[in-house]
Amino acid sequence: MPRPSGRALRETHCENDNVGVQDFVLLENFRNEDAFMNNLKQRFQKDIIYTYIGNVCVSVNPYHQLDIYSKDHIEMYQNVNLYELPPHIFAVADQAYRSMRDELLDQVILISGESGAGKTEASKKILQFLALSSTNTGKAGNIRDRLLQSNPILESFGNAKTIRNDNSSRFGKYMACNFDFKGEPLSGKIVNYLLEKCRVVYQMPGERNFHIFYMLMASGNTALLQRLQLDPQPSKYRYTNQGDAEKVATIDDLRDYQDLERAFDELAFDRAEIDELYNIIGAIVHMGELKFEAITRDESRIQDMEPVHKLAKLLGVELNVLSQCFVHKTVVARGQEIRGDLSQEQAQYACDALAKAMYDRMFSWLVERINRSLEYNHDGRQTVMGLLDIYGFEIMKTNSFEQFCINYCNEKLQQLFIELTLKSEQEEYRNEGIEWEKIDYFNNKIICDMVEERHKGIIAVLDEECLRPGEVSDMTFLERLDNQLKHHQHFLSHKSADKEQRKNMKYQDFLIRHYAGDVVYTVTGFLDKNNDQLFRDLKDAMSRSTSSILQACFPREELEAKRRPLTAGTQFKQSLNSLIETLSTKTPSYVRCIKPNHNKRAGVFDTEVVHHQVKYLGLMENLRVRRAGFAYRRPFEIFLERYKSLSTATWPSWRGSAREGIQKIMDALRVPADAYRMGKTKIFIRNPKTLFDIEDAFQHKRHWIASKIQASYKGYKQHKHYQNLKAATLVLVTHWRRLLAIKTRRRLAIANHTVKLFIRGFNARHKPRCLENAEFLDFVRSRWLIELCNHLPPTILDRRWMPNVPPYLKETSDILRWLHKRYQAKQYRDDLNRKPKIKTQLVQKLAASELFREKKLSYPNSVATWFVSDRLEPVRFAQHPLQPIFNSSKLKTAEETRVKYAANVTKFDRQSYKPRNYNIIVTNKALYVLYPDTFKVNTRIEFTDLLGISVSRLFDGIFVLHTNHEADRDKGDWIFHTPYVIEAVMQIALASRKVHVIKILDTIRHKRRNGTEGEIIFKTGPETMFMKNKEKQLEVICPALPVPQHYQRFKQQLANRGQPNIARPQLAAGPASAGRGRGAPQGRGRGVPTGRGRGQVGPGQGMAMRGGRGRGQAVPMNRPVQSEAALGVYGTPMPIPNKVRSSSSSFWSCKGKMGVAL
Repeated sequence: MPRPSGRALRETHCENDNVGVQDFVLLENFRNEDAFMNNLKQRFQKDIIYTYIGNVCVSVNPYHQLDIYSKDHIEMYQNVNLYELPPHIFAVADQAYRSMRDELLDQVILISGESGAGKTEASKKILQFLALSSTNTGKAGNIRDRLLQSNPILESFGNAKTIRNDNSSRFGKYMACNFDFKGEPLSGKIVNYLLEKCRVVYQMPGERNFHIFYMLMASGNTALLQRLQLDPQPSKYRYTNQGDAEKVATIDDLRDYQDLERAFDELAFDRAEIDELYNIIGAIVHMGELKFEAITRDESRIQDMEPVHKLAKLLGVELNVLSQCFVHKTVVARGQEIRGDLSQEQAQYACDALAKAMYDRMFSWLVERINRSLEYNHDGRQTVMGLLDIYGFEIMKTNSFEQFCINYCNEKLQQLFIELTLKSEQEEYRNEGIEWEKIDYFNNKIICDMVEERHKGIIAVLDEECLRPGEVSDMTFLERLDNQLKHHQHFLSHKSADKEQRKNMKYQDFLIRHYAGDVVYTVTGFLDKNNDQLFRDLKDAMSRSTSSILQACFPREELEAKRRPLTAGTQFKQSLNSLIETLSTKTPSYVRCIKPNHNKRAGVFDTEVVHHQVKYLGLMENLRVRRAGFAYRRPFEIFLERYKSLSTATWPSWRGSAREGIQKIMDALRVPADAYRMGKTKIFIRNPKTLFDIEDAFQHKRHWIASKIQASYKGYKQHKHYQNLKAATLVLVTHWRRLLAIKTRRRLAIANHTVKLFIRGFNARHKPRCLENAEFLDFVRSRWLIELCNHLPPTILDRRWMPNVPPYLKETSDILRWLHKRYQAKQYRDDLNRKPKIKTQLVQKLAASELFREKKLSYPNSVATWFVSDRLEPVRFAQHPLQPIFNSSKLKTAEETRVKYAANVTKFDRQSYKPRNYNIIVTNKALYVLYPDTFKVNTRIEFTDLLGISVSRLFDGIFVLHTNHEADRDKGDWIFHTPYVIEAVMQIALASRKVHVIKILDTIRHKRRNGTEGEIIFKTGPETMFMKNKEKQLEVICPALPVPQHYQRFKQQLANRGQPNIARPQLAAGPASAGRGRGAPQGRGRGVPTGRGRGQVGPGQGMAMRGGRGRGQAVPMNRPVQSEAALGVYGTPMPIPNKVRSSSSSFWSCKGKMGVAL
């Protein structure tokens, strides 16, 4: 199907989005939650998943693919204001990108929502839009592609299937991309937060480990699985079968593996790095198969050493070191190492801890490696576009330390949202003196303080319990927590809960009332996960690995460090505060993701589930703030600097106050007074449409100003260029004139010396070579040779040659002429060998010349006619193909291969001389006489019985075949007539190889039946006649045809010049003959021996030479020409190959073109 045009797609898209309101701000009853929910539900049921709250985009996960993310949609939303098209995540991305590019403001897009709401997909769509919208040149295209390809890698190693989401991000990700002033991506950086590493060793029912484990086993790469010693069935391994969900309908592990390999190639990963990553994954799988048995209460050992052997091979660690690190531990106290044993439980804990640590550190290395691929140093001005995709709020069946950290992160992001949209906005109105309706909202700072407050917060209490000496456990931590926070309104433990609340809580549980809802946490494992300790022996073993990745993940310096590392909770709090600080410095855009139901079903809108998310995301408060507030605010100075070109009063410079300048701009644009407010330091614009109108006017004005600046600059540049050219021209002319004068002086001096030398040489030109005439003679020789090269005879028949040869070059001229003719003759002979048809024709013509020249009067008229092998009538031949008829003939013998000649003839009866039409066929063995209509054989004449062939001397076409009468049953000789008598006789003679039996007679006698003889006499008359006279003789009367003029000229040539024997010239040879004319030995003509013509000569006589007017010369040849027919000079000349006709190259380069010769 043809792609729809951009305009048609836009109209269709706008028509489809006519359900409810596109912006919640437009709701009439905007304070009513039911109206809010109904609008959201109506749009969702029509697959319209995006709705605005001002500049906040609310997205509802449809749980199926929608055709709204194509390249056409991306192009449609590029460079379009937010409200010009229906709500879309592309519009949010485009607004952020253009603000960053045009206003040079750092931007960040915050995507929030609970797990399964579609945050990861939203971040990928935004990244796709930014990649295609930004400029694409060289390095920028490379960075763009690598940013896109980082997603498959991070999802493979950082995402997993959970109960609520088949592709849940189990880590937080902040992606920052640096752009230059043109909006071209320069570099990128990814920061990861709190990978859920406990998933490596434990998964809840219905969940899976990280995708990479299942992708490797489903890769179908037999060599890889054999190297990793893995079975393709994940159900056989403890770390991949606990959730009993190895196969997921929505996940194609094989396709994802192929995408991962392509992403590695795009990010320029070495094959060695990829293999080491796969080795670590395989080693972790085998680590889950380690089993320990107790020796004593405090000692243990490995039950089966086979997994250890596999680990040692994959990790590149010595077997002895690896086997000992799982069952022993070393403690350094006051500089001394104390070695102890591990119990069975401790050994199993150490094994799982190593698996988690290896995966966690490998993932951090992987992110750092991707960042190295995205690095690019640039010294110019840069702006940043950030994209935050972090885990959503989670409430699991069992919530542990990981869920506590994830929900704490979401509390911090919610606080940032409140600070930037609710609290800060109202405080800004109050500080600027803008009238404002106060909006009540819940500020979750109290919850954040409860978690992170120094000395009193949950993280601080947890750290103290981890560091406190003595017996500590998760329950002691819970007791301290209960004592510290028992009066806090957002904290509840089993001890402080009432009777009704205790029904839903266990002794090891505590509850936090988050902004998104109440979550019950199980304290079990909090201390271990917060300590995040790994035994020294395990670190030492990994640092000894031959794997470069493990060496980077477990550096030796870590073993030598004496300071206790920070706890996991503190590290996460610090990184989270750093993230909040980074986000606070950027202009935010919000995408709030909502999950429509808990079952991941398309088209199902669970009102209760959605209402809960709308409530804890604070969307109603955000709507009320947006409805009562202003959509845009900027400091006076920034607004004036950007839009001062819109008023002639403020452009190009304004010397008054910024407030007055802005008022001039608003008056020039005729903006209504109620559409904006002036604060103390900022201007506030209520309606986004007003801002878009101002921005459109600015963009139009900017192009006009740019054209003016461009024209002025071009004029200035051209003027400067003209001035520079003028100055340079004066300098150049001065130096050029000086150079010309110097060259003229040198040239005159050289010319003067040369003229003197040539005068001396000319005066001494008849003397032997000496110093005086050497240069003159060399000049004359070179000029003569060049002229000779340019005027070589084009064919061997052309006897012209360079006239006026200098006396001292006469000998050279004769040698060159002789060599050139030999070369032309060789070329012609070689060409004849490549074209056998022409050669055969010349051989036949030569034989005819030797037999009939000067003997039969019709011979001169036959020279110009080609001998052909088939003279039958074309119509009859088409009806009776000759060769098939001959092949089917029973008279044909095995030795007869093909027909050599066929013709229509007139046969005369031997007795009555009555003429009849027949056809004859000549083969290599016999002559066949055929009936003309049916082509049936009348007679077959064997060549062995052929005794002779007789023809007359006149112009007739009679020939007689004398045969052996005994073999012919005494029928007598055969009398035929044909217009092509010479051709027919030659074909028969050559086919029978009896040329010597041809006789040319004045009267022909022939045998009749019964041994009697007949006689044929020939006479001349006005017309051709055949009759039987009174003496019973066949009387043939034929007219005397005129001899062609060219044949007469040829005869005259023979009479005038004779036939000299042409031989190789000797060194002291003199001229052969001389005459007057244009290059002719005698008479006047142009290259012709006698008479007029161009380039044709007689049989073997001197060659006409090119020479202009004056005296010509003829040079002898080394062989006489035997036949004028071979030269083809009578009538139409014989065809000469194209290669022979041309002449353009020099003789001395051995490429001269040859003429016709034998």
